[in-house]
Amino acid sequence: MAGVESSKGLEGIAGAARAAGRGLPPVHLWNPPHCGDIDIVIRRDGTWFHEGSPIGREALVRLFSTILRKDPDGVCLVTPVEKLRIQVEDAPFVAVRADRVGETLTFTTNVGDVVEAGPDHPIRVETGEGGEPRPYVHVRGGLEALIARPVFYELVELAQERDTPGGPTLGLTSNGAFFPIAPAGAHRG
Repeated sequence: MAGVESSKGLEGIAGAARAAGRGLPPVHLWNPPHCGDIDIVIRRDGTWFHEGSPIGREALVRLFSTILRKDPDGVCLVTPVEKLRIQVEDAPFVAVRADRVGETLTFTTNVGDVVEAGPDHPIRVETGEGGEPRPYVHVRGGLEALIARPVFYELVELAQERDTPGGPTLGLTSNGAFFPIAPAGAHRG
């Protein structure tokens, strides 16, 4: 792995992200050269680590989260002048809250992103090791949030049964889209 001098790399990334201003920077428009890997890992629980230590400054994590991009070679921190690949154990974000307002499910992530589930932000459920559900919601640019277990339990209570080509299915609706989460009867007693 190509290394990056840690303090210079982090300072440069943070400076470039701050320079982008408020809102999400247009990382999809930036095509800098790949500068290597940086020792940043986003753990399954959403905690960011740098060189084996948690990044304790929430504002810095939020700032870095705005310049994440999913590329064919992995998840990267991208600025107009450099691209550094990081490691992500599962999903880069965790959905820590869900709210239903009318027919819309809105998710809030651990880094403050707010997304409305729908055709552009689908919910999907994989089966993890041991058969447990691993639910996700699309946040942006191919980046997803793992839906935290307590939030998923709340969603299961909101789920409705619907007949589908695969048989009766438990699912959620939001912004006119239906998202299957389990076969009917799988989560209800």
